[in-house]
Amino acid sequence: MLTADYDRLGLRPGDRLLDLGCGFGRHAFEALRRGARVVACDMAVPELEQVSATAFAMKEAGEIAPTLSCTSVAGDGTKLPFADASFDRIIASEVMEHVPDDAAALTEFIRVLRPGGTIAITVPAEFPEKICWRLSDEYYAPKSVGGHVRIYAESELRQKMKDAGLLPGSSHRAHALHAPYWWLRCAVGPRNETNVAVKAYTKFLEWDIISAPPLTRLTEKALNPILGKSLVVYATKPIHQSAMAGSK
Repeated sequence: MLTADYDRLGLRPGDRLLDLGCGFGRHAFEALRRGARVVACDMAVPELEQVSATAFAMKEAGEIAPTLSCTSVAGDGTKLPFADASFDRIIASEVMEHVPDDAAALTEFIRVLRPGGTIAITVPAEFPEKICWRLSDEYYAPKSVGGHVRIYAESELRQKMKDAGLLPGSSHRAHALHAPYWWLRCAVGPRNETNVAVKAYTKFLEWDIISAPPLTRLTEKALNPILGKSLVVYATKPIHQSAMAGSK
């Protein structure tokens, strides 16, 4: 289940991609399949270990080129352990809403992105997210430890990206079928995974992700502009900009 669009990102074989907030590696694995050199970065070490193991298994199975690998690195988005201009592309998926100092994170993103490189930043879309917050205060911080700390309007995210020195471009929304799922979770309690309706919806989403039937794919595509759970904004670092641009 991908959120970022690799064609809009401009990913090409041989590019060095940073998958920031990689989780269990869904974006990293697709980038590997497309011939990119991938660095998966997250604060959760167990997830990073699983990403490395899966990438190794993909190579052994011949799913990716034998020359490719996925490097897993534990790191904080506001203090990235990478040199300036290290990456051609960055995907920061569902990271910014967790970071108290999002300006510091954006400064780091632009520092490690090469001039002319592109980034895809994904955050929860404003409308679905507001409903979640209204349904349960256990969904977001401070009751949800490490949870969401803000709701982004697209205009706000774009302005913050501009202020950091990026040039925002196209955008889209994704995962409309997941919005009602999270509304349901919030209505019964975000930590209540034994609820009958929650369990049924979870099975439906798992089936949809694995099977990808045309009917649900077309339905979600039609609903995404209104109900899409995730907002994705793509941006470019100006070619003339130094690696440290955006620093305050």
